[in-house]
This record gives sequence, C-alpha cells and structure tokens, in this order.
Amino acid sequence: MSLVRLKIKGISYSQTQNGAYALILNEVDGDRKLPIVIGAFEAQSIAIALEKEIKPPRPLTHDLFKNFADRFQIVVKQVIIHKLVDGVFYSSIICERDNVEEIIDARTSDAIALALRFDAPIFTYKTILDKAGIFLKFSSKESDENEDDDSIVVDEILQEGETVEIESGSSTHGFRELSLEELHKELDKAVANEDYEKAAKLRDEISKRK
Repeated sequence: MSLVRLKIKGISYSQTQNGAYALILNEVDGDRKLPIVIGAFEAQSIAIALEKEIKPPRPLTHDLFKNFADRFQIVVKQVIIHKLVDGVFYSSIICERDNVEEIIDARTSDAIALALRFDAPIFTYKTILDKAGIFLKFSSKESDENEDDDSIVVDEILQEGETVEIESGSSTHGFRELSLEELHKELDKAVANEDYEKAAKLRDEISKRK
C-alpha cells in the first residue's frame, strides 16, 4: 500500500461539543484534508509545538518524552496513521536507537505531538485518505470575510453520519483592541499561567501585525 505524506493545516475547535477539537491534516501533494478529533490537552500540546516562540515554563508531557528520548539517543523517524476503525485513527511511531528500528503503537494525537517535536514526517495510507479525506468547502465571500482570521469550517469530521461544526480563530476579536506592547504582555502572562490556548491565539494576533 502506498503512503501519502501529510502536513498540519491547523487546529479547530467545536462550538457545539465542549472540549472537542479537530486536527486538520492536509496531503502534501493534493487538496484533501484529513480531520481527526482530539482532546483539549493534545490540541494544546500540538499548538505549542507549532508556535515555536511559546516556551512553557515547565515541560509538557510530550516535551518530557522528547527530553527523555534525547538523553537516551532515541530518535522518532516518522509517524504513520495506519488504521481507521469506527471513526478512530490508529498510529505507529517509528523510532530508532543504535541503528535498531522499533515500532510503537500510539494515539494519533500523541504521535503527531511527538512528530512535531522531532521534526519527523507524518504519513497515512492512500486507502485511509480515500476513505476519510474530505475537501473543505469555502465560498468566495466567506474566504474574503475570513481572510484575516484564517478560520476553517469543517462540516463533517466524524464517521457513521455524526457531524460536528468546527471553527478556529474565534475569541481573537477582543485582542484586536490591544496595542502590540499590550499583546506581548498578555502573551507573557498567559505562558506564565500555562494558559497555552490563550497564548496561541495571542501569538496569532501578534503575527498578523508583523
């Protein structure tokens, strides 16, 4: 079976299901998206890995695993999303130590959080993308209106006919009233309080003004 390389498009959160997030993966050489439902902690960990400038005062669980692996010279070579059963994705982490390769089962959210920290590529099989991949639909008017906040709307992300409305980039409107200096102060405060979800949104607002 052929492998398809994926990249992270973004993280969206549910307006209807409390604590539900969707990680949006995009095939590198195509337009299909692979949306994966993940928890709040995993979404936070992935967001921090994507936001290179946010440095937690204490290591998160995935940062701790990275430090542990580095100490014992274990390298994550790649992550493969290898199975989809009843709407649940299953993944493997391909590791290497002393030229010996090992395959470790993992939740997809954990596997991707680690792949980001090791700069490891993410793959899935073509059959899985054919089954679960979708094309995100935008109208030209919606694209123009949402150009500033990069919002993503996913209409159907769960299998077996279940649907959840997902949006990202919300709650940043209040930040637009702050000056750049105030945004940096709020960012430092959010990181110190380990409120990484707020920190990521502040970082987004700061990036738009550069």
